[in-house]
Amino acid sequence: MSKKIYYWGPFIDNVATVKAIFNSAKGIKRYSKKYSSTIINAVGEWKTFKDNNEKEKLNFKDLNFNYYSKLPRFTFLKSRYSYLKIFFTCFFPLKRLLEKEKPDYLIIHLIVSLPLILFLLFTFKTKLCLRISGTPKLTFFRKLLWRISSNKIHKVFCPTEETKNILERKKIFNKGILVLEDPILEVNNKPIEDKSACQFLKNQIILIGRLTKQKNFELFINAFSIIEKKYPKLKASIFGEGELKNKLMQLVDEKKLKDKVFFPGYKRNIFTYLKNSKFFVLSSLWEDPGFVLIEAALCNTSIISSDCPSGPKEFLMNGKGGFLFKNNSIESLVETFEEALNSSEKALFEKKIIAKLQAKRYSILRHAKKLENLIE
Repeated sequence: MSKKIYYWGPFIDNVATVKAIFNSAKGIKRYSKKYSSTIINAVGEWKTFKDNNEKEKLNFKDLNFNYYSKLPRFTFLKSRYSYLKIFFTCFFPLKRLLEKEKPDYLIIHLIVSLPLILFLLFTFKTKLCLRISGTPKLTFFRKLLWRISSNKIHKVFCPTEETKNILERKKIFNKGILVLEDPILEVNNKPIEDKSACQFLKNQIILIGRLTKQKNFELFINAFSIIEKKYPKLKASIFGEGELKNKLMQLVDEKKLKDKVFFPGYKRNIFTYLKNSKFFVLSSLWEDPGFVLIEAALCNTSIISSDCPSGPKEFLMNGKGGFLFKNNSIESLVETFEEALNSSEKALFEKKIIAKLQAKRYSILRHAKKLENLIE
């Protein structure tokens, strides 16, 4: 009989970690002979995934709440209210689920305070694994909770060596931290491409992500207003939705870039657009290292990225797999952009090859096999 891995990852916004949880569970179900996988559906947040689950047939366990769509979000106070509501309403239902189902392992993401406190207060047969995404904000409460619950944690996983080194220097955990790359790519499946749908992207610069502070698209727009004066044929598209859309569009107007910078919105099959763009730019303030960075490498797209924590610099091997600029620096971005535009085809090709080789580390198959080895 296979051992049971349960995933805890309630969310109020569909961030990249959500896809990582789903892909990890999918990888275990698809490739593991030793383990089964189940995702805990806390407040109805996984409903869309459940409804579109005919192909994978993943297992979900409901805590019998369905108020996800009514949760307030997008501002600090609203999101904190939602986190607290999830915490208090799910406290005892999660306890009962663990006591009844007795999973061998519980891998926790995102709102991890609830399971950590449960394991501090009660005894379960389940082994607890903490998955840290990106560079966490080490608030006083978070550091305190991680320290006092360290003995209850079986394994600690993070996505990059950089994050691992940061956490080890802080000496929060009394055990080693293990690097487990995110499951992003379906190596055996060729990305769907619809060239006719995006011919307008030829020779364009492309940016992808939620229109939030983290993605730092404002920096790119300000830099592009300088770049396009020297290279007037260049255009850019910023794909995504988010709370800063109106602010960013207003900045584009102020910089007189309405016919140069476009906002096509969210696109489900982003591979189509990556394959037809000249450069992919990652302007983020922090990443881990970022799903779209890996996807751009898979699509043979030349990459220009900030050297933000904690992953892009590591993934691009300090610039061997792409072009790196100083985090949050307009001057550095402009300078790096010029370097990329003036690079030879041979130099661009060599960087693409290195990035693509790096991307293979982020396959769902490799993640599942590595998780099997690390979890024991």
